[in-house]
Amino acid sequence: MALGGVLRTLPVLLALLGALLPGPGEAQTFVSPSKAMLPRGGSLQINCSSSCDQKATVGLETPLTKRLVTRGDNWIVYELSNVGRDSKPICFSNCNNNQSSVGASLTVYWYPDKVELAPLPSWQPVGEKLTLSCQVFGGAPRNHLSAVLLRGDEVLSSQQMDGEPTKVTATLLVGRSDHRVNFSCRSELDLRTQGLGLFKNTSAPYQLQTFVLPSTLPKLVTPGLLETGTEGTVECSLDGLFPVLEAQIHLALGDQRLNPKITYKNESLLAKAFVKANAEEKGSQQLTCAVILGNQSRQISQRVTIYSFPEPNLTLSKAEVSEGTEVLVHCKAHPGAVVMLSGAPAGPLGWWAQFLLNASAEDNRRIFSCHATMKVDGQMLNKTQTQELHVLYGPRLDKTDCPGNWTWEEGSQQTLRCQAQGNPSPQLNCSRKGDGILLPIGNLSYITRNLMGTYICRAVSTRGEITREVFIKVLYSDHQTSVVIILVTAIIVLGTVGITAYLYNRQRKIKKYKLQEAQKVASMKLNTQATPP
Repeated sequence: MALGGVLRTLPVLLALLGALLPGPGEAQTFVSPSKAMLPRGGSLQINCSSSCDQKATVGLETPLTKRLVTRGDNWIVYELSNVGRDSKPICFSNCNNNQSSVGASLTVYWYPDKVELAPLPSWQPVGEKLTLSCQVFGGAPRNHLSAVLLRGDEVLSSQQMDGEPTKVTATLLVGRSDHRVNFSCRSELDLRTQGLGLFKNTSAPYQLQTFVLPSTLPKLVTPGLLETGTEGTVECSLDGLFPVLEAQIHLALGDQRLNPKITYKNESLLAKAFVKANAEEKGSQQLTCAVILGNQSRQISQRVTIYSFPEPNLTLSKAEVSEGTEVLVHCKAHPGAVVMLSGAPAGPLGWWAQFLLNASAEDNRRIFSCHATMKVDGQMLNKTQTQELHVLYGPRLDKTDCPGNWTWEEGSQQTLRCQAQGNPSPQLNCSRKGDGILLPIGNLSYITRNLMGTYICRAVSTRGEITREVFIKVLYSDHQTSVVIILVTAIIVLGTVGITAYLYNRQRKIKKYKLQEAQKVASMKLNTQATPP
């Protein structure tokens, strides 16, 4: 209250006190205000007065800083400044050697210095309980101070403060809906009953991250065996992840970190990577897949064996030889493998084999194969290499490829077949003895008696020539000519009879027509004569 206001009201107060005061020897001391609430460090004026009917000594006892503002008969006003704590100043008065006193109650209020929510775990599993903890440092009066724990704007718990500092807690069952939700703590100083209002102070928020990582292990698909210099495909997957986009995956072959392509679908994760087997990594290697989400991980490992198994080396001493030449066929495989060489004589199996071949015409374009087998990590692996041998030999005309006697019926269709063997392939032609007419070899032809005769078939190549006689006989008979003559005669006779019948019938129709016309003329004359003049 301002000093001017206090001075204006003093006469009224004193008059009221005089009416209420008892007689001499019963004077009392009064204080105004008797109760007050003020902010920490604030100031307040206190009026001390006495009901003494004589001049009394009035004063104020307090450890607080005080300053005399004004005074009058039997009253005095002090200003208390920089009030930092609750206090109970005492007004006293001496009247006729009798002293009396009365105390006032001053309550200081102030906001908490710090409201602090304990840090949340970086990740919290869904379905587990989480305890929120908040500490409130300072603030008064404590009986008007409470702490509120918040989930976003939702109040989880509100607790009255006691003690210094005060720690409040609340426990909640974490669900998926709590993912990336802000949690905070708020102090509330409620002085509305004192006519001052509600004062709030909120801590810095913390965002909660929740997750679901199933207890099942990832599914890992790997090649059990991997040959050096080749690539294999690795797949690792896991279902039931939340939030799946936050999940990380780690794929490694031994010390080699793989770079997978990750696909997300609903709550599933699939990582696919290509792994290249290097020669220096030969042997058994651990392929590891780890799925990491939150502060947990699920890991699975499988063994991959990296091996070296080159194709066997199959060689011919010469790939093209003349008939009767010896050829060495040799096959060698990777040590540890077993080879089987086609054409080689039976014997103990090893990692190499060979044999000597006296090349004949039947060996031309013969395919030799070398089959290698090796056992790796319990599995049998196979590789094969082939080589083709070319044998040079002169022309051949066998009766199976070029028959010596052909007999056909005249008028039939036949393909004249005669084929010469040899390497290089020989040129072939068949010409008839006497006139040199060529036989149409390999073509579909109508057979006539003109083809009959003896032919010389000659096959020629750079490695020589060979000839073979071929006789062609055509079957035919003379009654065929008689049949033709009879048919022609029959056609002529039938044609003559038909023409004669046609001419006869035509003359008959003409005569009939003329007779009909004559009858009509006669009838017309008779009719004319019978008509009266």
